[in-house]
Amino acid sequence: MIQEHTSILALAPNWLGDAAMATPAFRALKQLHKNAFLTIAGSAAVCALLEESPWADALHPLPVRAGLPVLRREAHSLKNAGRDLIVVFPHSFRSALLARLIGGKERIGYARNGRSFLLTHPVEPYREEGRITPIYMSEEYLNLVAPAGAIGDNAGLELGVSAVLLKETKERLHGTTPLVGIAPGAAFGPSKRWIPEAFAKTADLLFEKRGARCVLITGPNEKDLAQEIRAAAKHPLLEMPRADAGIAGLKAVTASLDLLICNDSGPRHIAVAFHVPVVCIMGSTSPRYTDSPYEKGTVIREPLPCSPCQKAVCPLGHHLCMRLITPERVFSAADALLPSA
Repeated sequence: MIQEHTSILALAPNWLGDAAMATPAFRALKQLHKNAFLTIAGSAAVCALLEESPWADALHPLPVRAGLPVLRREAHSLKNAGRDLIVVFPHSFRSALLARLIGGKERIGYARNGRSFLLTHPVEPYREEGRITPIYMSEEYLNLVAPAGAIGDNAGLELGVSAVLLKETKERLHGTTPLVGIAPGAAFGPSKRWIPEAFAKTADLLFEKRGARCVLITGPNEKDLAQEIRAAAKHPLLEMPRADAGIAGLKAVTASLDLLICNDSGPRHIAVAFHVPVVCIMGSTSPRYTDSPYEKGTVIREPLPCSPCQKAVCPLGHHLCMRLITPERVFSAADALLPSA
């Protein structure tokens, strides 16, 4: 299937963390087809995440959960972008249907959810003993682009950031003690979120024992969560300098950190892309999706019999896998990753 293409369209994953983990595959496509015009289409948030990326020639925002009339309109606008090759990163039927409506000569995607007939090159997912089994998402995405001849370079995740915004952020967060990000959110659902009071206690321990400056990293839909953590903390937490800059501001803050403490969510993988050490508190999801050779840091989880359940909300009602993880344990992991006092 290896041939020279002039127009390549990548339909990006929907979650920020997945999109960050897809960057080695995006880069591999561009390295193989250096003269091709690579368009990446995804949600507005994913497009914002991929801004400043050196291998993306164009970013095309797509509406979320669009119906057929909207898909037809988007397909028309992406005709030229996907003329030669379309790579469908999401597993959804809708994304493969969009690729078919665009009509690219070659359409690659995983053979899942009854959509193989919409693809010219359906790729079998990874299996163990005949069952589809999770693997690190970056590896899954590289396996997807392999039929096009694209090969990973082992350089890991890669995101760009505005140089102007990064300089401004670093100046406003400048200090002589460690800068630690506290990212308590997770769009997937509450089963991925550690207890707010525990985040607050961990920030207090970092301040009291290491003199660390903790910056609270939350999105526009997490104001109540941010307020809950601030109310529970004994010591003030820093604000994001440019929260009004959205995803661009999130990238600039993350790239400025000495350490990030977070749930298994998008900020974790953004930190990996900027080579920032991470303490990840993991609850309901399988670590196999995110077990990365590129991550510096520690994953803390309780291997309960019911975990991983992959549920957005704990079916037992108590999120025990999260409640058993103590602030002292997280502080100890963070302390080991910070520069010596």
